[in-house]
Amino acid sequence: MLRVIFFAIIIFLGLSGGSAWAQEGTNAANVLGAPISDIATAPSHQEGFPLWAYGYITPPTAPEDWREMCVGSRPRECDRPGGMPRDTSGTLLRVEGSDLAFTQTEITAPYAPADWFPQDHPPMPDVVAHGIEEIEMRACAICHLPNGQGLMQNAPVAGLPVDYFLRQLEEMASGARQTSDHHKANGFEMAAMARALSPEQAMEIAEYYGSIPFKPWVRVIESDTVPKFTASRNGLLMKVEGDETEPLGNRLIELPEDTYNTNNLRNPRSGMVAYTPIGSLARGREIVETGGGVSVACAACHGADLRGTAIAPPIAGRQPSYIGRQLYDFQQGNRNGIMAPLMIPTVQNLSPDDLLALAAYVASLSP
Repeated sequence: MLRVIFFAIIIFLGLSGGSAWAQEGTNAANVLGAPISDIATAPSHQEGFPLWAYGYITPPTAPEDWREMCVGSRPRECDRPGGMPRDTSGTLLRVEGSDLAFTQTEITAPYAPADWFPQDHPPMPDVVAHGIEEIEMRACAICHLPNGQGLMQNAPVAGLPVDYFLRQLEEMASGARQTSDHHKANGFEMAAMARALSPEQAMEIAEYYGSIPFKPWVRVIESDTVPKFTASRNGLLMKVEGDETEPLGNRLIELPEDTYNTNNLRNPRSGMVAYTPIGSLARGREIVETGGGVSVACAACHGADLRGTAIAPPIAGRQPSYIGRQLYDFQQGNRNGIMAPLMIPTVQNLSPDDLLALAAYVASLSP
C-alpha cells in the first residue's frame, strides 16, 4: 500500500542557469568548480544518465565537481561564471505587455532583478526580490522568476503547499536532498541558500510562492525531430537561429518558446516547449494510471488530475526536464528525505524510456 506514493517527493525547488551568449560571469569570487580528475567517474558520463534532463547535448568534456565549493556561508561561491547575458551599453529593453523598460544589467541584477509584471503577483518579500547581499545570496526571483514559474534548469515553485516547500528547504540544508550531477553548480548553490535562510525568511518565501497559482507553461509535442539547439553553460537548451531540425532520438528536449525573451529578457510570461518521441505520451499515461508493469499508479497521492492532495504536491504541467531529474536522482539514492523510503521503490524499475515518458506525460497535463 505504501508503494502508491508515486512521485510523492518530486522536488520542486532548484536554481537557475544562464546563457550561451554570456561573455563573462557575475560571480564575485570568479571561481570554477574543482576539475574531476578521472572523467570516467563523472555522473554525467555514466550509462543511463539522462543528459536531456540536466541540460546537456553530450557529457561535459571537462566535468567539474561543485560539491565542496560553497559549503560555507556565501552561496554565490557556487554561481558558475558566465551564467548570465551581459550588455553594458545601457540600452533600454522591453517585453510585450509591460509598460516598464530595463537594461540588460538591471534584468539580471543578482540582488534586484527586473520585475516586468508586478501586477501578476503579490508584493515580493525582500528575500525574494533582493536576496541577502551581505552574504552574497542572490534573489529568489532571478532564477525562479517573480511569479515562480521557473525555467527548465531550475524549478516551478509557484502553487506549492507551504509545508512541502519548507520540507524541501530543510532537506537541502541538511544534505538529505542532493543533485546526482556534481557538475550542476546551481544545485549546490541552492543548498547553500537553504542553509543561510532563517526560519522566518524560509516561511516568507514558502507562503509567497505558495500563494501564486501555477499557470500553463509547457507545450509538449510528439515528434521525430527537434529544432537545432545549443546548450548554455548552466543547463538551458536553446533553439539556434533558422529552421533546421535534427533527429530527436530517445530524448526529451525542452526549449524556450522564444529564446531571447527567456534567456535575455527573463520574461515571466514566456514559457517552454518540449519535444518528445512519438508514443511516449501514451506510455507515460499508462505508467501514471496503472503503474505500467514497472511501478504503481500515482493518483492515490497526487490525485486523478495530478494537481496534488493533502499528502503530495501538484505535478501536472510542470517542467519535464525537472521531473526527469528528480526521478533519476531518486533512482540514484540522492534523495533521502522523509518520503524517500516510500518513493525510491516506486522508481527503481523505471527504464530510461519510462522515465522520459513519465516526464513528458505529466508535463502535458493542465496544471
